[in-house]
Amino acid sequence: MLRLALAVASGLVLSLAFEPVAWPALLPLAVAGFLGVVHGVGARRGLGLGLAFGAAFYLTHIWWMRAVAVPAWIGLSLLETLFYGLAGAAAAVLTSHAPTRRWWPVWVAAAWTSAEVVRSGWPFSGMPWGRLAFAVVDTPVARLLPWVGMVGVSFLLALASACMAHLVLTRARAWRADAAVLLALVAGTTLAALAPYDAGDPSGTATVAAVQGDVPGPGNDVLYDHRQVTRNHVDETVRLAGEVAAGEQPRPDLVVWPENSTAVDPFLDFSTNQGIERAVEAIGVPVLVGAIVDDGPDHVLNQGIVWDPVTGAGERYTKWHPVPYGEYIPFRRYLDVNFGDLARIRRDMRAGDRTEPLPVGDILLADAICFDVAYDDGLHAQVREGAELLAVQTSNATFIFTDQVDQQFAITRLRAIEAGKWLVVASTNGRSGIIAPDGTVVETTERRTTASMVAEVELLPGVSPGIRLTPWVTRGVVALTLLGLLLALVPAILARAATRRSRRVAPEYADASS
Repeated sequence: MLRLALAVASGLVLSLAFEPVAWPALLPLAVAGFLGVVHGVGARRGLGLGLAFGAAFYLTHIWWMRAVAVPAWIGLSLLETLFYGLAGAAAAVLTSHAPTRRWWPVWVAAAWTSAEVVRSGWPFSGMPWGRLAFAVVDTPVARLLPWVGMVGVSFLLALASACMAHLVLTRARAWRADAAVLLALVAGTTLAALAPYDAGDPSGTATVAAVQGDVPGPGNDVLYDHRQVTRNHVDETVRLAGEVAAGEQPRPDLVVWPENSTAVDPFLDFSTNQGIERAVEAIGVPVLVGAIVDDGPDHVLNQGIVWDPVTGAGERYTKWHPVPYGEYIPFRRYLDVNFGDLARIRRDMRAGDRTEPLPVGDILLADAICFDVAYDDGLHAQVREGAELLAVQTSNATFIFTDQVDQQFAITRLRAIEAGKWLVVASTNGRSGIIAPDGTVVETTERRTTASMVAEVELLPGVSPGIRLTPWVTRGVVALTLLGLLLALVPAILARAATRRSRRVAPEYADASS
């Protein structure tokens, strides 16, 4: 019961490391506390303690999911809790068996990170929220991101936490190794903070603008009056064009509108199309429009469309990670979904797979739409293909009265740091901003306001070591986890098999002797 209580307490403390509390110093204490709880127990008890820890953490961490529906909050939390249960079982095995017991902090850190990797991509494209790296935005640890990436930072945080737990559990017996690892991590973090990543000379500069049009009515439903949402973005862009013409603002090279700035297909809806054309003509530069586009009778696409004042709609980015049961329904053909909130999802949203950055004049732009920013794949692929500037188009309207807005904005800042590039984020009414490569928020807006912002940014080519190494770091921690579990479990399984054989042979030998 004491272990169970400590597991729950550790999960609750870990949630405090993230927004809205954002006390990252609690992160290693929470993870170390959990690893101490599962140290040396059997796999089944480790599974149970991991489930308790995961439920306490995740139900608290995504409390904002209630804005969608209470069943969605509970269901998603319990699904993610399973991965913490598996991490607890793995940690219990790795700390209990002789082949991995001596260096268990390394094996356990790999297992924790592997659980993050798997749950961030599976099932139904996964749920990355709650990765350890997402809690470090305003800490020196964030300076490691351009060097080792999100997966690498999560591994180092898990390793530091495991060494702290090992140091306490073994007391004075093995303190030198733990202290050496912790000092090395502190030294690496200090070095990264004192000599931060330099992306090199820019290929040029660009003036970018972000428009936040706001959502009418209650503010948490873009469909409440979706045409007014579009008009708000049109009118704010036209207003900005007036300021540019008057010399009050510099002329931007690119204007970014948010996700769902139009909730109907702008190629099929005449008034929406005309509104966009009016705004683009007024500002006289390309506008990245967030639009829902029809894709046949049963599907839609969530796209960022480069709308040029001369050539019209051109290059497009399609959201990589639609939200299951929010933007599409898995196994729709086998389920009756004509009830409750599910009945509103009449067509499934298809996922995109674009890896090339969007060419916008002389700018190569990497785009991400809403939750895409929490995944490594889409933005990383575009950066590897030559992107010089990052953009995030998001709605956030559903979560406008929750802490999800702050959590996503923190992740967005971390992406700028990881890539070592400028980033512009446009939200319908959440929090828009222009972010420097070191994570500094240069321009921002308040929630539930109509506003625009303009800033000059550098176009930075190249790929940070962290993004370049992420696939290899990911493979490495997964391979290390599998190797550790094999080293721990195979001898134990063979020993048990031998014991069973000896027990069967012994009675037969006794009968023959008699």
